[in-house]
Amino acid sequence: MRDVKRRRLEAKGWKLGSTQEFLGLSDEEAAYIELKLRLAATLRQLRQRRNLTQADLAKLLRSSQSRVAKMEAGESSVSLDLLIRSLLALGISNTELSRVIARSPAPAA
Repeated sequence: MRDVKRRRLEAKGWKLGSTQEFLGLSDEEAAYIELKLRLAATLRQLRQRRNLTQADLAKLLRSSQSRVAKMEAGESSVSLDLLIRSLLALGISNTELSRVIARSPAPAA
């Protein structure tokens, strides 16, 4: 957020902070969520690069299209295990998977 806008909002009484602060998440909880969202985004990108629909990926995983949609959205019912197994089924290399996991989260705005 631009400094001018931030100052204007604060002057009007708005309190600005991060999502982590708003939700009261610990550093570990925030890191877990960031990791899950990175894996979910990578799954969607890899599926699209392979020119697969969600239904195509679901067949490959012996799952449903709605489950793939939940995986790509990083929904809370989806485990890290399922995301990683799905990425491996799409052919992600261990090196690329390591990069996704090791990538630092974006700084809070």
